[in-house]
Amino acid sequence: MSKRPTTSHRLTVPKTYKLAIGGAFPRSESGRTYEVLSAKGMFLANAAKASRKDARDAVVAARAAVKGWSGATAYNRGQVLYRVAEVLEGRRAQFVDEIVAQEGVTAAVAGAQVDAAIDLWVWYAGWCDKYAQVAGNANPVAGPYFNISVPEPTGVVAIIAPQDTALLGVVSVVAPALVSGNAVVVVASERHPLSAISLAEVLATSDVPGGVVNVLTGSPAEIAPWLASHADVNALDLTGAGELEWVDLQIAAADTLTRVLAPVPSTAAAGASVERITAFVETKTVWHPKSML
Repeated sequence: MSKRPTTSHRLTVPKTYKLAIGGAFPRSESGRTYEVLSAKGMFLANAAKASRKDARDAVVAARAAVKGWSGATAYNRGQVLYRVAEVLEGRRAQFVDEIVAQEGVTAAVAGAQVDAAIDLWVWYAGWCDKYAQVAGNANPVAGPYFNISVPEPTGVVAIIAPQDTALLGVVSVVAPALVSGNAVVVVASERHPLSAISLAEVLATSDVPGGVVNVLTGSPAEIAPWLASHADVNALDLTGAGELEWVDLQIAAADTLTRVLAPVPSTAAAGASVERITAFVETKTVWHPKSML
């Protein structure tokens, strides 16, 4: 009879970092992986290398999730997003360890990044039931009518996350897109993808409906062109596409009238900004006759 291993002799359970699509965590349909290395070149993990098919599956999942997420009340979306921050706080130590391993920074620096990411997430959660008052308005018209402009979500937003940070970068681009009710397909940092998948695990246990956030890991240069030209993608956030030929991506997006947000430095994206929320809304104008009574 074999003996149970003692705690001092137990083997660690290496984590398998997969994709996050439609609320599930599949491997790439291509079966490809790539090595994630530490700042010193040491092996950390194998990450899934997403393919064109994976990107298409993620867009399908996002499209299916838009109706339910955008149809939720603004207050409800805010409560769900705040729950994400609560779970992030509870798993703070894990994210600190991952960032230390990936970026080669001290625990204090990694902790500051995690804290900044959580604070930024809370800030955006608070805007769910407030941004409409800023982005919408009642318009003066010459006639007995009410004319009201109301912001609505764009739909499916494909995002290239900043490539130089493990957690803060992906939070800075995903959180604002969710505020108004968009669903997201985000391509994580190729060098530092582990925290993005751990964030997807947080989302999956935080009442965020499956498919609202889909995370792909691998090569942005390979995946971005397929997302830019996809007819069911409504907006393209190229914040982290600084090293790519983003003008070509913009041209590809133009064929399907996809809205494009140009690349910006990751430090700029990491700042709290209402403009990052309104970048992915459409304005609907409603006319209504005034009562003549």
